[in-house]
Amino acid sequence: MRSRGGLYSDDHAGFDRPRRHTRPRTKDRPDYSEAAVARVITVDRGRYRLQLDGRMVSATKARALGRAGVIVGDRVRVVGDTSGEEGTLARVVGVEERETVLRRTADDDDPFERPIVANADQLAIITALADPPPRAGMIDRILVAGWVAGLDPLLVLTKADLAPADEILAAYEPLDVPVLTTQPGAELGELRERLDGRTTVFVGHSGVGKSTLVNALIPGLDRAVGVVNETTGRGRHTSTSAIALALPDDAGWVIDTPGVRSFGLSHVTPAGVVAAFPDLAASTVDCPRGCHHDSAAAGCGLDAAVAAGRLPPARVQSFRRILDARMIAEREAHRGLE
Repeated sequence: MRSRGGLYSDDHAGFDRPRRHTRPRTKDRPDYSEAAVARVITVDRGRYRLQLDGRMVSATKARALGRAGVIVGDRVRVVGDTSGEEGTLARVVGVEERETVLRRTADDDDPFERPIVANADQLAIITALADPPPRAGMIDRILVAGWVAGLDPLLVLTKADLAPADEILAAYEPLDVPVLTTQPGAELGELRERLDGRTTVFVGHSGVGKSTLVNALIPGLDRAVGVVNETTGRGRHTSTSAIALALPDDAGWVIDTPGVRSFGLSHVTPAGVVAAFPDLAASTVDCPRGCHHDSAAAGCGLDAAVAAGRLPPARVQSFRRILDARMIAEREAHRGLE
């Protein structure tokens, strides 16, 4: 329910019909429209670190906000002791309306969405070219989640000293996804330009070098850097929770997230994938009823648009690779429910 302060979730929700054998202490609902607004930097075991007017504030959360009511990147209303002094604790009482929310599910048959980050406007998918090798399926899934969330994608390829990037570049160039390559000790000028003035969430498989990049972008930060197991090829989780970090000289924000080994898309429909590509969606208007626009679709308007020269074949092929992955995920989810 919306309040006068523009909140979509606040203490007002706690003022419903009283439980049996209880009496409400007051009929007056709290008004937090004048409460200070802070940014959630990180969440750790029920404690929230907030940035408020240039200082760090520790806070708890009002019970009415629920278990998952506040995530990194949220702009929140906060009351109580907001001095930030040692031993003080403020209270988060409301969450401002979110501009974007990046979500994922643990697996494709998991019905529960997990919001990862709020209010980012750019998604940087960090992928190593080797050690561990790139996983196109993982990249595609994260891209879909980012597009559906309304984030601008950016693909950052690390460890370019170990393997060439030609195959990855060819796969994502038709989708107009900017691709940057880097290697240890390389100049990060182009990446800094892409991050300037943006709030960018870093997402990637464990061990691909996210923390190494963050340390290079923010000197003195010293985020823990993981290693890759030589036998399994898997990286070790070095970050246990997301954290928002300010870039030097007010050049934007980076939100570093824990490494992921899977990225479920049960919260994304195939129609949502199509809607993320307005130029392609326009060519599906005359498709047969029930057309899914995937590689197996018969009489799809995308094929007609390619034949007429209105769409580049490579772009449609790349789009269908991503859509096919989502269709497979949906079929697997349905099979798991049978």
